[in-house]
Amino acid sequence: MRIGIDLGGTKIEAICLAADGAELARQRIASPQGDYDATIRAIVELVADIENLTEKTSSIGIGIPGTISPTSGLVNNANSTWLIGKALDQDLTTALGSPVRLANDANCFTLSEATDGAAKGAANVFGVILGTGVGGGIVIDGNIVTGPNSIAGEWGHNPLPWITDDERPGPDCYCGKSGCIETFLNGAALEQLYPAKSYQAGTFAAEEIAELASNNEAVAGRAIDIYAERLARALASVINVLDPDVIVLGGGLSNIDKLYDQVPSLWQNWAFSDEISTKLVKNRHGDSSGVRGAAWLWPEDQAETG
Repeated sequence: MRIGIDLGGTKIEAICLAADGAELARQRIASPQGDYDATIRAIVELVADIENLTEKTSSIGIGIPGTISPTSGLVNNANSTWLIGKALDQDLTTALGSPVRLANDANCFTLSEATDGAAKGAANVFGVILGTGVGGGIVIDGNIVTGPNSIAGEWGHNPLPWITDDERPGPDCYCGKSGCIETFLNGAALEQLYPAKSYQAGTFAAEEIAELASNNEAVAGRAIDIYAERLARALASVINVLDPDVIVLGGGLSNIDKLYDQVPSLWQNWAFSDEISTKLVKNRHGDSSGVRGAAWLWPEDQAETG
């Protein structure tokens, strides 16, 4: 059996999966925001609760909103800032009395969808998170690709490719640069497209814009068209480098159904091939992909520990 934990900024969720992926138990609690020691204790208690329910000890995988630096061994690039600079994997191993595996939450999402989700059976999978931020992960032959710098898949902080004059220099990004893919494809970017072009007052959420577009509201439809074209450009650059079998979309913006028809019809304009067979698919496990992917961090022969 496998325990997966999704350590988020507002919640910590734990799940236990059987060898066939069946869910055996699940629990969720609020994250102890700003308190590192309380976060460690909360994870220990969650694991104990799950193991009491299942009456077995299990492997433990954890998805985090950041990475472990290969140089320092400490957490960096984490939205949950109280984790930054901490030896989270070592501290959890000590507190739990058993080894843990940690991975970026976008990598966990991709592993979940490649293992038993929308990309099951595909050898080369690129997972995309389209939400408040824009992240990505790579899974090849069932294994997460992290790279020597632990940044594989971080396409959101490349510049938007084939940028047009009216898009230059691009919005400022929190990373310190401007024109990053994230600044064009996150939820706020779509929301800004609609008020800037609409006769209606007020600000609309990305989901509302998508709904308006599905009801043939012209200005919202144009906003989705612009967004889809930018997404197609950004993903074409991924196809040119990685040539994945499947690209899986996750995050709130993955619920815009029009993207799955529009984007593949457009990315041919920039991808370096006469025909693109890469599939663009919606995630199967939704908000559960991250926690399920954390559970799959351990291979089958190491998952059963008691």
